[in-house]
Amino acid sequence: MTDAGTLHAITVLGHDRPGIIAWTTDRLAALGLNLEDSSMTLLRGHFAMTLVCAGAVSGDEIAAALAPLAADGTLTVTVGEVPREELPAAAGTQWVLTVHGGDRPGIVSSVVGVVAGVGGNITDLTTRLAGELYLVVAEVSLPEGVDGVALEADIKAAASELGVGATLRAVEADEL
Repeated sequence: MTDAGTLHAITVLGHDRPGIIAWTTDRLAALGLNLEDSSMTLLRGHFAMTLVCAGAVSGDEIAAALAPLAADGTLTVTVGEVPREELPAAAGTQWVLTVHGGDRPGIVSSVVGVVAGVGGNITDLTTRLAGELYLVVAEVSLPEGVDGVALEADIKAAASELGVGATLRAVEADEL
């Protein structure tokens, strides 16, 4: 990564409509910003996007360029400067956690609590509710030395108490 100026985190939240991503990224590119990281999804019909962009533009300039996006009141846009940090090389092992079953409160907190208990880090998490079926898919980074088989057994026990199923599998290098 080269130093390309200040990093800004930008969020866009609200009512979904076609073209939000295209319009937003076009305005950011026009400002000379480089899109370094992003996450975009629909949450129960609501659009949610977080972008981390780098460039020699102020937060006020970014906010002004994106203001028309929120002008009708259906979307909220925020811009904030974030510190530039060197990312350490990925240590440990990478895993995928899936949980599925009947929807109820506490599924995510119970299962990810088991991961946190061994020092694991959730690096990506998606949940979906389809009727009564709840699905969780998480990318997990585990410290070296964590026994994945034992952790999966603990996760399955926590999931079973909630009446849902869970699996934990190692990610193959070519899947990254």
